[in-house]
Amino acid sequence: MASKGQVYVIDDDEAMRESLDFLLDSAGFDVTLFESAMSFLEALPGLAFGSVVSDVRMPGMDGLELLKRMKANHSPFPVLIMTGHGDIPLAVEAMKLGAVDFLEKPFEDDRLIAMIETALRQAEPAAKSEAVAQEIAARIATLSPRERQVMDGLIAGLSNKLIARDYDISPRTIEVYRANVMTKMQANSLSELVRLAMRAGLIKD
Repeated sequence: MASKGQVYVIDDDEAMRESLDFLLDSAGFDVTLFESAMSFLEALPGLAFGSVVSDVRMPGMDGLELLKRMKANHSPFPVLIMTGHGDIPLAVEAMKLGAVDFLEKPFEDDRLIAMIETALRQAEPAAKSEAVAQEIAARIATLSPRERQVMDGLIAGLSNKLIARDYDISPRTIEVYRANVMTKMQANSLSELVRLAMRAGLIKD
């Protein structure tokens, strides 16, 4: 059976972690367990896209601080917060910090599963878009300062001659830089280069 997606469970209670591991694994998710928010954040850069299910009250870094850190890092991972009875103010604060939803313990298994499925489905397009933007930014980072200048000229609609005049270089040399730009950016045409620049936020549409 194909996986329904990746779920990261963060809870300092070992019994709760094991219970959620069994439940979510049985429901078809790939589950990874973390006993603290800090251990999850340390692993986060290398993790595949998935939904996070975190307790709100934990020793050390709590669920609210986790949300703040993930928000600061522009993480696309949707976060579901588990709260104890009477923690509604904390749950509301978690929503303000970017949690997609919260549920009170004890909760119905089916409700948690449905919430994770919804969170993954709604967040996946944004996560893919973010991954594409990061890939384009990585390509831009490989450009030399002069190549970046030439690219900026091209996406501004300037001809080779005008770019050459701006930087007091021969048009022939600009052609070489232009070819380098197209290769490094993996663009087959000027229109494709412009689209890549728009995805990277270099051009405001």
